[in-house]
Amino acid sequence: MSNFLHHFQSVHIPGFLPLAAALVAIEMLWRLLVAGKGYNFLSSGSTLLIALGHTLTDGLTALILAPVFGLVWHFAPWHFSMHDWRVWVIGFFVVEFAYYWYHRLSHEVRWMWASHAVHHTPEEMTLLSAIRLGWTNLISAGWLVYLPVMFLGFDPRMVIILLALDLRFQFFLHTEARVNLGPLEWVLNTPAHHRVHHASNAPYIDKNYGGALIIFDRMFGTFAAEREDEPLRYGLDHPLGTHNPIGIVFGEWRRLLADLRRAPNWYAAARIALGRP
Repeated sequence: MSNFLHHFQSVHIPGFLPLAAALVAIEMLWRLLVAGKGYNFLSSGSTLLIALGHTLTDGLTALILAPVFGLVWHFAPWHFSMHDWRVWVIGFFVVEFAYYWYHRLSHEVRWMWASHAVHHTPEEMTLLSAIRLGWTNLISAGWLVYLPVMFLGFDPRMVIILLALDLRFQFFLHTEARVNLGPLEWVLNTPAHHRVHHASNAPYIDKNYGGALIIFDRMFGTFAAEREDEPLRYGLDHPLGTHNPIGIVFGEWRRLLADLRRAPNWYAAARIALGRP
């Protein structure tokens, strides 16, 4: 169990943190000195505190979910070996497919959105905004989406490694720097695609859910490209109006619970919690 928990909590990529820190510094200077976009240091400070809290709560989530994932895998009708490269290739697409639905449901189910909304609160698109993540993922239960992957026989350790690598890849998508990957834009998720995902303009809301790939968005009709007549506006459609980390992390939960208290009965409350944000 200790080995499994180690995989669940983190995947170490040598040099990733120094590279990420260097790129954040370069981007900050680029925004201030070259692009003329400015840089919100107050928002960045809030992001760093939120990221610290996420690290702590993520450890608790790992402690609780590790045995759950292990139990589901134990009762799978068959088990695929982590030592077979073909399993990794297939697993990559299966996990990416599950991530697409996890991400999409996090936008379409208000209970899940209460956690995920934290990531959409920054009002400028910077690399640092990639690490502004909620503290309540255990409660919002998005992890349920990955249980079928493990019941199909994919080792939970492999699923966790693939998800961790996917999230590290997504760090590089959070920037306004114009990076065009040519034909790969049709297959991979890119900064251009992810900028659209973070926009709160009506044509862009609930688009581009992919992690490393954009193919499932194209398949299921949730892809959108940036329009010249519709400049991107980042942040929530109804901003929380605070840089307080606690207010940001629990802002959407506060709104949700206020609506639940006003519900006339349990059926109406369930429709609110499970309906669209």
